[in-house]
Amino acid sequence: LHKEYRRQRQMCIRDSYIDSPHTDDRFPVTPNILIERFAETHLAGITALYNDPAMARQVLQMPYQPAERWRRLLAPDNERLVALVATHQGEVIGSATLEQFARVRRSHCGSIGMGVAGAWQRQGIGSRLLGELLDIADNWMNLRRVELAVYCDNEAAVALYRKHGFEVEGQLRDYAIRDGGYADVYSLSLIHISEPTRRYAI
Repeated sequence: LHKEYRRQRQMCIRDSYIDSPHTDDRFPVTPNILIERFAETHLAGITALYNDPAMARQVLQMPYQPAERWRRLLAPDNERLVALVATHQGEVIGSATLEQFARVRRSHCGSIGMGVAGAWQRQGIGSRLLGELLDIADNWMNLRRVELAVYCDNEAAVALYRKHGFEVEGQLRDYAIRDGGYADVYSLSLIHISEPTRRYAI
């Protein structure tokens, strides 16, 4: 089972790379997309990305957030947090984060948050960002469980997460205020199927 899981994961990551041949005409090949670790130089771009009203309605951030808030959220001295950006010719067009939980008994778990600019959606960027984070979760952080929440009406995002192996665990009703009303979200998770090594005293 573990070998099959790894094979499917590698296939997903391989297919998500934008410079790879794509067999689906709905997702055109887009060259010159870089995946980078978040840095101070990306701060203005991240702020603009999430202050876009179309983006704000798909996440939990309030509109018109200052750049300083993003500087604190994505602080580079937090080893448990991996913050990536997708850039095109220096412009931030997407971002994704993976954060390991700090509580000792949840340290085998991490949460993911991500977003892609509207003009760049359905071009494989979200898949590539997610693939990079899951590779880090598997091979560098040894996370057993990765979880996230997504609005139920965001069908493209739900399909993306399912493609990478996430499963819906439940629906949280009236989870967030959006557009003057209450919106439901799905809770999804991806469980790494390998068992941790256990040592017993003799």
